[in-house]
Amino acid sequence: MRILTAGESHGEYNLAIIEGFPKGVKIEESFINSELRRRMSGYGRGARMSIEDDKVCIVSGLRNKITLGSPIAVLVKNRDSKISSRKKDNLPALNVPRPSHADLAGAFKYNDKDVRNILERASARETVSRVCTGAICKQFLSQFEIKIAGFTLSVGGVRCTKLPKNISEIRRSTKNSLLNCPDSSAEKKMIKAIDNCRKNKDTLGGVIQIRIEGVSAGIGDFTHFDRRLDARLAYYLMSIPAVKGFEIGLGFEYSRRKGSLSHDSIYYSPRKGFFRKSNNSGGIEGGVSTGEPIVCRIAMKPIATLQKPLDSVNLCSLKQTKAVVERSDTCAIEACGVIAESMSAFVLTELFLDKFGRDSLSDIKSNYRNFLKSRKKRFS
Repeated sequence: MRILTAGESHGEYNLAIIEGFPKGVKIEESFINSELRRRMSGYGRGARMSIEDDKVCIVSGLRNKITLGSPIAVLVKNRDSKISSRKKDNLPALNVPRPSHADLAGAFKYNDKDVRNILERASARETVSRVCTGAICKQFLSQFEIKIAGFTLSVGGVRCTKLPKNISEIRRSTKNSLLNCPDSSAEKKMIKAIDNCRKNKDTLGGVIQIRIEGVSAGIGDFTHFDRRLDARLAYYLMSIPAVKGFEIGLGFEYSRRKGSLSHDSIYYSPRKGFFRKSNNSGGIEGGVSTGEPIVCRIAMKPIATLQKPLDSVNLCSLKQTKAVVERSDTCAIEACGVIAESMSAFVLTELFLDKFGRDSLSDIKSNYRNFLKSRKKRFS
């Protein structure tokens, strides 16, 4: 399966094409739109989200809401459209790169002094397309009772102390949250920190935890490095703009523990089959799912565009100046979590299809049922 996205931050549309998605899956636009609304929400968002009203239009790959097995194409129109592929705009060139953006590195790569040509595509606005495709993948995974949910673990130096134990608890405890945070006491402190940053024209990042339940043992592969489940998750989650760290299970805590206090012992009973009493591995061993919940975390850096800009250099005059100020958020941690869920859904769908086939949902379900039956037998 392959996903291709296109579109600029202030272009007419953001779009995506999913190639290799199976036939026979019912897709509801209403669910995709609910995911897009989640992406737009969260305390600390900027003015752009008050302008846009993201709604998906599925233009190919479905008939009567059912996938055909052909490429699926989706469009989301930008209300704040300022550039066109067909005519000249009146926007001035931007020659001063913003620190921690793709501006300067992109200018070197494409030999272009107008960083607007870089930032339009490098913008996190592109993740609208990813959330659309992730929502489609979530609807496929739901056919196999695979669920994905994330929550805000920390913002700045404020960290949750009340952690949900499963996806039901995540959804229940974050239902009315402004930051998708399960700890109401910590959330109040997070909001105060965001308010202080906004007042001081600064920004904040944080940590998001993703939990995936219902994944059977045996998804992923240890035989090739690029087929490992944990490597795929790291690859796709690290591709999200502003994400600078990834860990799974105990993550970096492994480095501080002895092996005897780190690894998950294996048990067996006729009723449960093989099971663990702990899940320090985060549901993945050797690049393959263990059957336990998959738990990983990503670290989001503070939003790079500051309303009190940092030092930079004009690419034309080479004189020291302040960076360009573009409209931006103070904190977008909730949106980042929604995008992370979408990327996780894509990874699971991709590897699920690798193992159980990809032509039609009926064939995939049959293969999956046979696989689950075979797991109940003794090893030969």
